Amino acid sequence: MGEETVSEETSPQVLIVGAGPAGLGLAIELGHRGVPCLLVERNNRVGYAPRAKTTNVRTCEHFRRWGIAHRLRAAAPLGIDHPSHVVFCTRLAGPGLARHENAMYCAPGRNPLYSEHAQWIPQYAVEDILRAHAESLPGVEIRFQCELLDLGQDAQGVTAVLRDLQHGRDVQVRAGYAVGADGARSSVRELIGTRMQGQYGLSRNLNIVFRAPGLAQAHRHGPAIMYWQINRDVPSLIGPMDRGDTWFFMPTQVDERLLASGVDARSLIARATGIDLSYEVLSSDEWVASRLLGDRYRKGRIFLVGDACHLHPPFGGYGMNMGIGDSVDLGWKLAATLQGWGGAGLLDSYEIERRPVHQWVLDEAVLNHSMLGNQLLADQIEAQDETGEQVRREVGQRILAAKMREFSTLGVVLGYQYVDSPIVVPDGSPAASRDFINYVPTSRPGALAPHAWLHDGSSLYDHFGQGFTLLASASASEKDIEAAAAQAEARRLPLTVIRPTEGGVANQYPARLTLIRPDQHVAWRGDAWPGSSVLEHVAGAAIPQGETR
Repeated sequence: MGEETVSEETSPQVLIVGAGPAGLGLAIELGHRGVPCLLVERNNRVGYAPRAKTTNVRTCEHFRRWGIAHRLRAAAPLGIDHPSHVVFCTRLAGPGLARHENAMYCAPGRNPLYSEHAQWIPQYAVEDILRAHAESLPGVEIRFQCELLDLGQDAQGVTAVLRDLQHGRDVQVRAGYAVGADGARSSVRELIGTRMQGQYGLSRNLNIVFRAPGLAQAHRHGPAIMYWQINRDVPSLIGPMDRGDTWFFMPTQVDERLLASGVDARSLIARATGIDLSYEVLSSDEWVASRLLGDRYRKGRIFLVGDACHLHPPFGGYGMNMGIGDSVDLGWKLAATLQGWGGAGLLDSYEIERRPVHQWVLDEAVLNHSMLGNQLLADQIEAQDETGEQVRREVGQRILAAKMREFSTLGVVLGYQYVDSPIVVPDGSPAASRDFINYVPTSRPGALAPHAWLHDGSSLYDHFGQGFTLLASASASEKDIEAAAAQAEARRLPLTVIRPTEGGVANQYPARLTLIRPDQHVAWRGDAWPGSSVLEHVAGAAIPQGETR
């Protein structure tokens, strides 16, 4: 335990363990809401490891709400105009097979369905932006080289023992709540006894980051964000990752024989691409793809977000984005509880809402994982004759059909709904069938509020308030609006009223009144204000507090 454990004067309202994207996102969400928090991280969070490379549409919308979307665009190492195509070929030096254009919806420009396009950017660059913004917020403190040793709780709060690794001393910190955002090997998860259930070890994988001047010009497939190389020798993924001719490389068939023989990364890349260059390896790390879900996300005042409670293969680019989504959901609910306008049952809704989303994404990621480069192989795929050309055409058609589920997923990214949430007021309308590709906006309670561009060039989302937003149509009763505002003020629930006049908004929001949550999901809709009971419901005050387990 080091020398002596001493108590600190600092008393954050929330202790966050882990300064990856989920932890930083939670610190930002709390910081924007005036909630003091302490974020601790045992590592320095530096290096070339690629981790996530796609910041998806929904996450970019959170960046917009936080006022930092422009920083993400400016930091994109390849530039926002770099084509976000995914190319399938036998090798970089070989013939092409198929391509998915505008994969992940990274193309710049205004789309009616969302306020921000996705961005191809390495996770470490995303973390730099998040960290700088978090550090700029009053009440947010970040400590690196600070490790969690122990965590306990009582009815009033949590007590953590932290080790300052720089100075070799242990300190005790008291907080109202604690959140484990400490990744796949979460110590918080272990301390609260959450078990990960599912399938470990779907595959073993190898990530290699390397520098290769001239590689982009050495093939004929044009600029893209990712190239899938389909061959029997070294089926693999490869693509540009950062400035300075920095690329990533990932074989899709890693076995004990390859690992036991010792990986010669330079030789492996040259064999896979068919291009002999001076490859400079910057990093190499092995990882395991799994499908795992925590059996609970909470114990009393301690919560889990991100990889600490759900792990899935990276195909589809969901991992980092799901973690930030968790932190947004939990963040506004923690703030509401600490500020006194959140009801006793509000925090229980976190797991109830997020678990079905995680299960859907886990299923999608596992399906994508089942169709890697080695599953797309065919005899004679590299033959330089008519037979080879025919095989490549057939494989190309299979690729276009099979991999759409991985690269055209707006239905998953924006279409999830909190159908069974205890803080959403159902209106009896039927839930839409799940569709991984097609996203059909709806103002049905539980769904993401439909997006629209307004005539002044702003996004409808830009006019939503920090708390709840009441969107009123032209035909809404002034008496109803005044009653809603007065009742919200009486119970100290933050409420912004907006009355957009654009016809496009009216088409998306057919009810006279639509109540939208702080996370931009619809909480209630109707043609007449039903009274303060709806506010009690959406703030978690009309449901009993659940078992803390």
